[in-house]
Amino acid sequence: MNSDSVKRGTQCAPQRSLLRALGMTDEEIAKPMVGIVSSFNEIVPGHMNIDKIVAAVKQGVAMAGGNPVVFPAIAVCDGIAMGHKGMKYSLVTRDLIADSTECMALAHAFDALVMVPNCDKNVPGLLMAAARLNIPTIFVSGGPMLAGHVKGEKRSLSSMFEAVGSYNSGKIDGEELNEFENKVCPTCGSCSGMYTANSMNCLTEVLGMALRGNGTIPAVYSERIQLAKHAGMKVMELLEKNIRPRDIMTEAAFRNALTMDMALGCSTNSMLHLPAIAHECGIDLNLDIANDISSKTPNLCHLAPAGHTYMEDLNEAGGIYAVMNEVNKLGLLNTELITCTGKTVGENISGAVNKAPEVIRTAETAYSKTGGIAVLRGNLAPDSCVVKRSAVAPEMLVHSGPARVYDCEEDAMAAINGGEINEGDVVVIRYEGPKGGPGMREMLNPTSAIMGMGLGSTVALITDGRFSGATRGASIGHVSPEAAVGGPIALIKDGDIIDIDINANTINVRLSDEELSRRRDEWKPREPKITTGYLARYASLVTSGNRGAVLEVKK
Repeated sequence: MNSDSVKRGTQCAPQRSLLRALGMTDEEIAKPMVGIVSSFNEIVPGHMNIDKIVAAVKQGVAMAGGNPVVFPAIAVCDGIAMGHKGMKYSLVTRDLIADSTECMALAHAFDALVMVPNCDKNVPGLLMAAARLNIPTIFVSGGPMLAGHVKGEKRSLSSMFEAVGSYNSGKIDGEELNEFENKVCPTCGSCSGMYTANSMNCLTEVLGMALRGNGTIPAVYSERIQLAKHAGMKVMELLEKNIRPRDIMTEAAFRNALTMDMALGCSTNSMLHLPAIAHECGIDLNLDIANDISSKTPNLCHLAPAGHTYMEDLNEAGGIYAVMNEVNKLGLLNTELITCTGKTVGENISGAVNKAPEVIRTAETAYSKTGGIAVLRGNLAPDSCVVKRSAVAPEMLVHSGPARVYDCEEDAMAAINGGEINEGDVVVIRYEGPKGGPGMREMLNPTSAIMGMGLGSTVALITDGRFSGATRGASIGHVSPEAAVGGPIALIKDGDIIDIDINANTINVRLSDEELSRRRDEWKPREPKITTGYLARYASLVTSGNRGAVLEVKK
């Protein structure tokens, strides 16, 4: 199916009349119709510049002989949605974005697509749509925010959340808090560290679905506009050569993405999104391979929140291709794969130079010999859970402590702010998973409060919900099975001792199988928190975090 379905022949005269109602000329109607999926809006800082990106894409498409046509995609700002009911609507938009893009693209018979996302769920949602539609497609994001500056140091949104914790514990005063508020987010763009949006935009580059610089060129640079024009031109080449998303996003490409995920120290949310995108490609991306890949892949970057470098620094250092070149020196990437450039991975990264070894370390000077993300298993998480190992203090890589159990984020925050959490505790936040939330909320508020209070090197957090890419510390998310379906996390009680060994990829509660079985027999499912609207439908279809929280129609 292509745009000829609505343009050619006598039978399409009614459709052509409607195209003419749009102001299209015969010359435009004769050209391939390229859909430009714009996630522009005026509430998300990472999307407020996308109108300019879209305009540049339109120029590129037109210059290369296409007829560009814009249609929208929604976007939620995770930072604004954080800490209240709004966060229940973050992850769930991933599927809305994929579904609505599918509807628009097929209903109007586009020949090719240019996806223009930026923030957390837009990128994976549109990658899912690209895989599902499988028509020639390229991505160009809105780009990352520049870092803020407070007291002579670069800062980002995670600094802001932690500053609130510092204020609540009396470590800074109101004037200092106000300075953070006014300076940490100085420009438009996706927040300036290696958070989820930037992680996914970088991994889109790695997967081969975006041109060089997509993940790192700052939103406010004119180079971003140039990139958008080139993306618009390049999609016409993809159409001519009939290179489609599933030609690019192969199983080997996802292994490359997982490898680079480990080297870059990406957000743990990538462990939700990569399996979901792969699922749309017909690929079962079992996270069991993540630890095997991690064991071979050094962690080369410590961008915020793991360290004190930012996306602008990674861009100046040579960007994602430079990191890929360092990783490829170890023979860890498949370089024969085709990409949206029309060239192979190897051809793309050939000659990419690491201009700042303090930002992109070499294998010899790596932060660690293993990757930035670890997948843990044990009797507390039989189906796995995930932690951003590169952002964990060394003394917390192995930790044992008593559980402090809360059945929602709000209760945990009240306890943290009330001074009820002590050194050594393991805070457990449950019934926040994909079904139980519903919507699998991110827990940036509690993790930031813990860090801001100076407890980050002594307290761990565990949840069947998610942690923001801005989270640092021993924050373990995606516990599966989740509490709402009777997973072991639902059986934990205050005082139970939890053993975490990130080095060994294990997480266990010190309870016998017999005691866990007895508690399971006593456990009763909770009544759904929400019974109407989209969230109720979502909860009825969603799978667990270890499967990417994909939706499945019950058979």
